[in-house]
Amino acid sequence: MSDPTRPIRTAVVIPAAGRGVRLGPGTPKALRTLGGTPMLVHAVRAMAASRAVSHIVVVAPSDGATEVDRLLHEYPLADRTELVVVPGGRTRQESVRLGLAALPEGIDVVLVHDAARPLVPVDTVDAVIAAVRAGAPAVVPALPLADTVKQVEPQPQGTPEPVVGTPERSLLRAVQTPQGFDPETLRKAHDTVVEGEGATDDAGLAERLGVPVVVVPGHEEAFKVTRPLDLVLAEAVLARRRATDGYV
Repeated sequence: MSDPTRPIRTAVVIPAAGRGVRLGPGTPKALRTLGGTPMLVHAVRAMAASRAVSHIVVVAPSDGATEVDRLLHEYPLADRTELVVVPGGRTRQESVRLGLAALPEGIDVVLVHDAARPLVPVDTVDAVIAAVRAGAPAVVPALPLADTVKQVEPQPQGTPEPVVGTPERSLLRAVQTPQGFDPETLRKAHDTVVEGEGATDDAGLAERLGVPVVVVPGHEEAFKVTRPLDLVLAEAVLARRRATDGYV
């Protein structure tokens, strides 16, 4: 039986083994600087800002785990948060699986967060954790879409694509991270769903098992830094935070 006096423990897995080619050549995306500090450091700090988070696992490039570990320890966290770095795999799904394997026993809630979302507010993190604690096996933060979306028949790059449908925008959401899970649900999803079966995020893996996924409000500052223009926007958000909130 569970011990009702034991504090609920939340851990975060941050897959950061990708190279981020859409930002251009050079340093892996997670290690690009934002306001003079690597994006990965901002992402780790964003997760550690939640007092519910006690453990963070960063999954680094397999050939650079030692360097990432050294880098992150130059930016110490509060004592309540333990940080470990493990080597990643060839794919994101494999890297998340390796991160899950590195979690300690007794974790009640596990979050998976994109290293390329460095500025997610702590209120969003806490909302995801609260929904899992309330009994949801899988939770995603998301925003309503601002643009109309068209479904097309894909064509070779540069060729006009025929429109085959216009989904009802009010029913669609743009999903962000951190995504939150009951640990056993997430482990089962990663152990069961074969890579390449169409899931593009961890919640998608859970959906493939028939697990109900719920949405909580996301935040416009939790955007993903993928292209050079995203980096410009992130710099602007960070500059505003530093000017108005004392953000470091």
